[in-house]
Amino acid sequence: MTTSTQGFTGRHMLLATCSFFAVVIGVNVTMAWFASSSWSGLVVENTYVASQEFNAKAAAMKAMAASGIIGKLSLAGGRIHYDIRNRDGSPTLVDEVAANFKRPVGDHEDFHVAFTKIGEGQFESQHRVASGDWIVEVVSRKEGRVVMHEASRLDTAGFGE
Repeated sequence: MTTSTQGFTGRHMLLATCSFFAVVIGVNVTMAWFASSSWSGLVVENTYVASQEFNAKAAAMKAMAASGIIGKLSLAGGRIHYDIRNRDGSPTLVDEVAANFKRPVGDHEDFHVAFTKIGEGQFESQHRVASGDWIVEVVSRKEGRVVMHEASRLDTAGFGE
């Protein structure tokens, strides 16, 4: 009885090639789906309008930085506290403070909080902040006029939920 061994045939080569490309295409489709479903990529609604407003916004931000007003955000057990002070350490007179908490990637956990005034220059809000990285944009107003607009990156990993 004789057994025939054919070795590596054209059929084997076809299967190896098809398997390779199936893996490559599968990985590409998976990565494209994750990329498109996790972040919109949208930074501004209209880039032309944003470019036209850039110089005015930059000048306003420079003026705010020169004013010496400093805001400090702190978290403690489901409470968010915001303290805003003048250069000399005295409380800044503002009527309302609001904050937008945004994840650096993705928007499914983003939220907005309006603070309640608990004293001159002191504001507080109740909201649990999930652990991780956040970009926090805080806007303080006095009689509808923006007094301070700041954005900072915050890592809440050490604060717990």
